[in-house]
Amino acid sequence: MKGTTLENLEAAVLDMDPEMAAKLAAKALEEGVDPIEALEALTGAIRQVGDGFGKGELWLPELVGAASAMQSAMPIINEAIVETGATRQSLGTIVIGTVFGDVHTIGKTMVSTLCAAEGFEVHDLGVNVTPEEFVRGIERHEADILAMSALMTMTAPEMRKVIDTLEQKGIRGRVRIMVGGAGVNENFAQTIGADGYDPTAPGAAKLARHLVGNDRAQGGEHQSWL
Repeated sequence: MKGTTLENLEAAVLDMDPEMAAKLAAKALEEGVDPIEALEALTGAIRQVGDGFGKGELWLPELVGAASAMQSAMPIINEAIVETGATRQSLGTIVIGTVFGDVHTIGKTMVSTLCAAEGFEVHDLGVNVTPEEFVRGIERHEADILAMSALMTMTAPEMRKVIDTLEQKGIRGRVRIMVGGAGVNENFAQTIGADGYDPTAPGAAKLARHLVGNDRAQGGEHQSWL
């Protein structure tokens, strides 16, 4: 491979190569590269892919593949960040999960990856998440944003249950809520009292910036984040 290790790391994400991305992340750290710089190389690459997807120039498999490559390298770099005590300015904290009764994960994972690339600290609660688990996640991580996903229309009403639970606990006002997934649309989001909705993973990442007052752009017009 030609170029510096960081350039090759970025290329591995663009080439959707998880194994190479992990190897190059480790190599960069062995060479003494600042882990924050390595992280920026990863996030810069995934932003390129996200922007291309948002413009209709790239397709869903390419976004999924690039996200997988980035995620293979992230644990290596994150461990180095913790060990060195390095810090990266954060836009805020997001707690994300797929609602109870729904086990679809691809779109949620893409949103998590792209939000991390935008500069958020993201805590993924996984799938089949109950309202009580969302509440615990928000409180534990002092979340600024709660992001919920539902692929099926039959599980989308769980989002309302989560919001109702937050209101009952008296913490609804502490967190902005964004929703997405194939089982959700703009009208539904407004009906349940969510603060924002976007049908795409790149759009969801930009929406998160908007919700914390750091928006570059907002909106999407392609596939739903699942």
